[in-house]
Amino acid sequence: MTIEIHRDAWGIPHLRAADADELARAQGRVTALDRAWQLEVERHRAQGTSASFLGTEAAAWDVFARRARLDDTAKRCFDALDPETSRWVRAYVDGVNDRLAEGARRTPEFAATGLNPGRWEPWTPLAVWLATHILFAGFPAKLWRERAARHLGPEAVGLFAADGPGTSGSNGWLVSGERTVTGQSVIAGDPHRFIEDPGVYQQIRLSCPEFDVVGIAVPGVPGTAHFGHAGTVAWAITNAMADYQDLYEERLRRTGAGVEALGPDGSWTRALRHTESVEVAGEDRVPVEVIETDRGPVIAGGPEGLDDGTPLALSLRYPPRVTGDLGFGALLPLLRARTVADVDRALDRWAEPVNVVQAADTAGGTLHRVAGRVPVRAEANGMRPVPAWEPGHEWRGWHEPPRAGLTDGVAVMANQRGTATPLGVEFAAPHRAERITALLGERERWSAADMPAIHTDTRLASAAALLDRLAALDDLPPEAAGLRDRLLRWDRRMDAAGTDAAAFAALRGEVVRRIAAHPALAPLTEPPAYPEVLLPWLALVPRVGYALEHLLTAEELYGIDRTAIVREALQEVAGQPPRTWGDTHRLTPWRALPGTEYDEPGLSGDHDCVLCTSAVPGVTDRAVRGPAARYVWDLARREDSLWVVPFGACGVPGSPHHRDQLPLWTRGDLVPVVTDWDRLTKETDDV
Repeated sequence: MTIEIHRDAWGIPHLRAADADELARAQGRVTALDRAWQLEVERHRAQGTSASFLGTEAAAWDVFARRARLDDTAKRCFDALDPETSRWVRAYVDGVNDRLAEGARRTPEFAATGLNPGRWEPWTPLAVWLATHILFAGFPAKLWRERAARHLGPEAVGLFAADGPGTSGSNGWLVSGERTVTGQSVIAGDPHRFIEDPGVYQQIRLSCPEFDVVGIAVPGVPGTAHFGHAGTVAWAITNAMADYQDLYEERLRRTGAGVEALGPDGSWTRALRHTESVEVAGEDRVPVEVIETDRGPVIAGGPEGLDDGTPLALSLRYPPRVTGDLGFGALLPLLRARTVADVDRALDRWAEPVNVVQAADTAGGTLHRVAGRVPVRAEANGMRPVPAWEPGHEWRGWHEPPRAGLTDGVAVMANQRGTATPLGVEFAAPHRAERITALLGERERWSAADMPAIHTDTRLASAAALLDRLAALDDLPPEAAGLRDRLLRWDRRMDAAGTDAAAFAALRGEVVRRIAAHPALAPLTEPPAYPEVLLPWLALVPRVGYALEHLLTAEELYGIDRTAIVREALQEVAGQPPRTWGDTHRLTPWRALPGTEYDEPGLSGDHDCVLCTSAVPGVTDRAVRGPAARYVWDLARREDSLWVVPFGACGVPGSPHHRDQLPLWTRGDLVPVVTDWDRLTKETDDV
């Protein structure tokens, strides 16, 4: 049966086939051709085998993936799929396997590492999805909250609450037809993730007699789960910041038959146990003891306790491991959706990650809801690891996903407290959401073409806390007083060309480092006895950096003289030579294999700007997170929709479409969505 691949001027694939299964096969094939290296990296990460060719830096992740049983959970979830979804996912995998070797021959990383492309299993797309999102709910933050409360007292939990260094966010907004120039809704936004090269999102069009969808896919996963426009309906998501994973402190003991865990009824119960080993390129294999209690897989420690001698282990309980459902049953219904009611029904089958969803259709319908599975359990479960041997911490069913309406014809989602509040513990600061709402309120009618101005807004509302501290300083040396006065006149925009933005960032970094170095916080600098992959949530300097607004405005901060710290930091920065924010705030994408060095651009924006290009205050100005895509879905005319990714449609270095979107993405421009097949270049039939 013929499969057609067409491409637009940006190399974005537009696929056409006779039915949904053939289309999934085509999506697998074109992804293998365009993203072979990325696919194989993600497959190996999901299986816990990436250190075999990436070396020691990947070993810690592989150990975590094995102990958390990611691949086994994916297989469980695949085995539980309904027959239609199972067949559809298999078709995608068949397409990947058909063209993976060809894609690998085009891609220099395979030759550089000596890696031969492997064979995808039917459940590999589910494993890739799970590995991509297992840390999205930020369960390691529970370890941080426990450490902070233990050393500083319970009030520290609120003081350090912030959008943590390992979490991902997004902006999204829906403008209903009553507020647009066309009378039809517009949906726009940008998902924020660690920026990777190749990019974590794939622009694609999927067309067959049942549906015709343009959307943004995750390479390795069929369909367009998070962002799509089907002509008469469109949808988009942000991270709901829900808490749906729990950590349990486990008391384990070895017996002649294996390992036992102490349960909430006071009895010892046999735990599942086996051993594996992680192959590490150029090094000895790393043995891994895999243990699973009635709560879940043990991800830290064992019967002998943690590395610091604490006689406990930690197990992770996460919904797909409990239910055998990763939510893939929603993906085909989403592609087939024609109305918001269809999207709504499809999302009732959604599981992970938990998202806030917005949708609109050409009949005037709108949708604003949470989708995903969040367990009902004790409040303590959300705050810290809880003892497995005490009753009262069991899961007791699932929350009903909250819903919300629009206000003045607009809905905004930016990881703030809002629709998902009952389901979470920590949320992003409200600045991005409030700024988007304010911008949308500045005019009565909006068009799709107007939306990039919102995507790229650089006003930093969170600067107020530090600037207020500056305003209270007096008796300063002339150079420091001059810098203070400059910053108090500053428009608070983090533009790449801005020297005041650079000075503010330098001052902020100095303040963060000085607060983190104060003896009052010294206990939080002790190395924790947890796996390496969890440590980004436990590092003190990033925690201070992201919580700086709270720490500067708190009535008292453990005896730390914040006025003196700000004064010292100001005097330090005042003596530095001038520079622009873009000089140091440069795009720094993650690559699985260090290779070609690119002259990456300096960027506008900052963590709490709508243009959320995140550095780690106090650690580096380099932008490690940011908009992994931008989109504008126009319900009046789909061909007036817009999108862009940080690099390009192809993951092969040196190809024409490897980095051709980067200049547009950097400027805030977008690529038009093409829907006219006659404007596309037909690449091949029956590939």
